[in-house]
Amino acid sequence: MPQARPFRQVDVFSKVPFMGNPLAVVLDANGLGDAQMQAIARWTGLSETTFVLAPRDPAADYRVRIFSPEMEFPFAGHPTLGTAHALLDAGMQPKGARIVQECGVGLVQIERSAGGELAFQAPPCTARALAPALLP
Repeated sequence: MPQARPFRQVDVFSKVPFMGNPLAVVLDANGLGDAQMQAIARWTGLSETTFVLAPRDPAADYRVRIFSPEMEFPFAGHPTLGTAHALLDAGMQPKGARIVQECGVGLVQIERSAGGELAFQAPPCTARALAPALLP
């Protein structure tokens, strides 16, 4: 039988509902497999859905996997900010002054201003060949 998972839909880059970049955040994805995460991402129909997991790196506050309806991404900007916002809103307390997210590109530090705005420095870009499935 399917197990209910708590999730939130957030509007990233806007304080006005339905005006930002929408993001679904599954707050507890521990125990979900790749195919289940991909199916949930397809079901939400949003450009990205994130899945919060226990961190593997002790320096991280949480680990996140980012899925579009078609595939997983190692990193993306608005899912990074939206996931941190959803977790803070749900009561997460970071270990330190910065929020530390573990994802496919490693650890990403997220700063929170006194006014509650979130910001991060993007990880370095790496050039790779396109997957054959993406080529015309």
